Amino acid sequence: MTAAVFALFIAGSLALAFLAQRGYNVAQLEQYLVAGRSFSGFLLFFLAVGEIYSIGTMIGFPGGIYAKGVSYGVWFLGYILLAYAVGYVVTPLIWRAGRRYGALTLPDLFRRHFSSRGLELVVVVSSIVFLIPWGELQFTGLEVALSALGFHLSPTLAVGIAGAIAFLYIVVSGVRAPAFVSILKDTLMVLAIIIVGVAAASHVGMRDIFALAARHGANVTMTPAAEVFAMSTIFFQAFGFYLFPFSVQYLFTGKSEATVKRTQIFMPLYMLMYPFLVIAAYYSLAEVHHLKVANAAFMVAAARLLPPWLLGVVAAGAALSGLLVLAGISLSIGSMVPRNLVQGLPESAQRRWTQVLIAVYLMVSIVLTVASPSLMLTLINTAYYGITQFFPGIVGMLFSRRVTSTGVALGIVIGDLAALTLYLTNANLLNLNIGLICLAINFAVSFGWSYLLPSRETRVPVAYAAD
Repeated sequence: MTAAVFALFIAGSLALAFLAQRGYNVAQLEQYLVAGRSFSGFLLFFLAVGEIYSIGTMIGFPGGIYAKGVSYGVWFLGYILLAYAVGYVVTPLIWRAGRRYGALTLPDLFRRHFSSRGLELVVVVSSIVFLIPWGELQFTGLEVALSALGFHLSPTLAVGIAGAIAFLYIVVSGVRAPAFVSILKDTLMVLAIIIVGVAAASHVGMRDIFALAARHGANVTMTPAAEVFAMSTIFFQAFGFYLFPFSVQYLFTGKSEATVKRTQIFMPLYMLMYPFLVIAAYYSLAEVHHLKVANAAFMVAAARLLPPWLLGVVAAGAALSGLLVLAGISLSIGSMVPRNLVQGLPESAQRRWTQVLIAVYLMVSIVLTVASPSLMLTLINTAYYGITQFFPGIVGMLFSRRVTSTGVALGIVIGDLAALTLYLTNANLLNLNIGLICLAINFAVSFGWSYLLPSRETRVPVAYAAD
């Protein structure tokens, strides 16, 4: 029964992906990548939310609490809430810049605003490197979700099936497929999280669940070192929240600046899911001891508490959460390489190579997931180390006349190299998130170079010019 319900919803999502292309010429590159900048607030809302609340929310958040304690929950909630305030100001301006420059990708924005091919290449390479852990994050969660169905699939086969489905979404309808499927995915995801949380609270009791978890050794308090790390991570990741290349590409699908702003107003409502996820995590801590795979905490709770048909609904919600983000990442990387890394390709060739590179990216992510599975929240941190380094360049693009392409490019390169060096050497600098330290270095380089070594480059900041 579990497998049948799961298969029914996955088949339904594929049907939606095929229906999404009806009435539109997705062979046109702008339609394929950004839906002709035509999405209403309704579709843009679900598309953006589908990217934000991914399998990292449903599987990774409870898994992080199970493995690391309450500090992971604090920073995960905190950075998303702060990011909404940042996004309300920044995302409409990013849309304005995209419309002004006819941009279809994040590197398009940097190249056309700063008139720099070198900066475009820096942004492309950095995007690809740091999107690989984000893809691995989705595959890791999908493997956990599929294992909950009781199928005796090898990890390679499980993630291979997931990759094939994500590939079909994008090849068939481009960005329209994630938008349409997001409506189904969000419905299932919210229902699944609420059902598991309520079932856990009913089974153990709200008063007892945290006490039982603590009795079995769960970490329910934060040390001073954990508090410093959590607070610094909140600030760091809030700045990079909307700068993932696929997030920017999704913003470009909106039909107006006002549409983008309206979507930001209602997104925090989804935060009401998190108390149910916390309850599910602490249920597993109280009732399921010594899990070999911490990422499985939510699905193990669901399997213990729910009848088979409801478990199928939960697994489908989790799987779609990962599949949609995989589709978005794939579309973003697949379009950046033929459009921004390689120059001179006609639009028809760009679309064809986009599909080829989507397949390549998915295969690389599958290999990395099978070869080196990681705690999902560790993968989240790793991706943010590089993606947030675009923030000084975005600030310069939106608000400064004097920031130069050379300064922005140097800032990104030095910030990325510093982040990778500190990460690989396991450096601990006053318990701060190393990404925040690297972001500060990036700002100093980007703006310091631009102001101390001024050039003749002057541009009207996007925020100070009417669309």
